[in-house]
Amino acid sequence: MKPDGRIRVMEIIARMNVGGPATQVMGLSERLNPEEFDHRLYTGHIDVGECDHLGLKGSAVRVHPVPGLGRSVTPSGDCLALIRLMAAMRDFRPHIIHTRTAKAGALGRMAARLSHAGAARIHVFHGHLLNGYFTGPKRALYVQSERILASMTDRLVTVGSRVRDELLDARIGRPEQYVVIAPGVRLGPIPDRGAARTALGLPLDAPVVAYVGRLTRVKRPDRFVATARAVLRQVPDCHFVVCGGGELRGQVERDIEPIRHSFHLLGWRKDVESVYSAADVVLLTSDNEGTPLTLVEAGMAGTPAVSTRVGSVAEIVQDGRTGLLAGTDADELAAHIVRMLSAPDLARQMGEAARRWTTASFNVERLTTDTEALYRSLGGERRGRQAAERTTRGMNK
Repeated sequence: MKPDGRIRVMEIIARMNVGGPATQVMGLSERLNPEEFDHRLYTGHIDVGECDHLGLKGSAVRVHPVPGLGRSVTPSGDCLALIRLMAAMRDFRPHIIHTRTAKAGALGRMAARLSHAGAARIHVFHGHLLNGYFTGPKRALYVQSERILASMTDRLVTVGSRVRDELLDARIGRPEQYVVIAPGVRLGPIPDRGAARTALGLPLDAPVVAYVGRLTRVKRPDRFVATARAVLRQVPDCHFVVCGGGELRGQVERDIEPIRHSFHLLGWRKDVESVYSAADVVLLTSDNEGTPLTLVEAGMAGTPAVSTRVGSVAEIVQDGRTGLLAGTDADELAAHIVRMLSAPDLARQMGEAARRWTTASFNVERLTTDTEALYRSLGGERRGRQAAERTTRGMNK
């Protein structure tokens, strides 16, 4: 392959299912300067029951598929993915290897070490698995693995300061390795509330609370349903919208059966802007988060949020100004929801403040600028080193 002077970036993610990591990757892939960066995306398969982010959004981003790479951890599949990544590295000869998600981070960095790629290594923590995923020996194994992988990495990127601090508390990496790059998104046109509610089949004059995201254990959709029950005891005409899907959808359907008339299960939708516009409040009930893009997008749509105070959520939702934060108790979350619904002027003020704050702080152009600066800081050095190594090899022939 003939060098063309650009910084070659090999970005690796386990799968491009709907969620924050895929949103970030798509935004960057569409906006990185092609005259300065030769950026290639390597990813695995989408599991049954998951939604393909690129397909849902109709993106033209080119993907280099990696057989064996995906969500599931299997010895045969992981070995195949490792071999394919090593081959791709030898062929592409990247200056930067940029990994995201735990599995892709492990396989990508191992492949970089084994293939002697000579590239700078960046790994992004969109959150972490320290809380809400593993306990006991499994958690200890995860922590030890990430410590070893951090020693093989030039830069560790986190989406928020709190995520960085929790990783450092677990002695994963060194402070000087860390860079905080907040997420960046761009919403499409926001419809007016009446049009949005009509499109979604919602009543025009009833209170609406929305949940947007995967229906998976760490997101605690069961807590969302428990919060809804508590809200309905005080606001019986409230409606609850669930936009998303996942392995717990069946459980959610069973849990809401006694209050089914108050729920609208939409599945995954391309027009998520309509969901935010239709809602009076967006509710997040997770046990663990990085910087959830649902709350960024809700803010950009001018919709205030109520959320559990986990991960770097407080870096998006300014408690008492752009939304309300609570512990993990459903009754406390419900009290915040009722407060918002009972004081529409307060909710409107918080929504406008959220719009200003998120639009200024979490736009995709800023994400692209920050990432390009990180690439330049590492890529130029590695490009020069690789060129010197090629010259030395030529002189020694």
